[in-house]
Amino acid sequence: MAYLYIAVMALVTYLIRVIPLTVFHRRIENRYIRSFLYYVPYTCLTAMTFPAIFHATENMISALAGVVAAAVFAFQNKSLVTVAAAACLAVFATEQLLPILL
Repeated sequence: MAYLYIAVMALVTYLIRVIPLTVFHRRIENRYIRSFLYYVPYTCLTAMTFPAIFHATENMISALAGVVAAAVFAFQNKSLVTVAAAACLAVFATEQLLPILL
């Protein structure tokens, strides 16, 4: 039964990638559709990871501290490593300080 599930998943994944290649032969000229398709990967990544951020820590407050730290560093155009490190440090510091403050 597991092989059937794997085969169905492989078929669906394959069809999702092949159908657009077979249907759209020409370059897409519509600016609206092109801009929409440009942002789809970012939107999907955000939709998958953002909810997980709030469930990855012990407390919602520490998760929020990490998000705020990441947003501040990201809006300052810092590198991805710097943003991730700042978020991790903010979560760690908040997790350490919460038992003392509460």
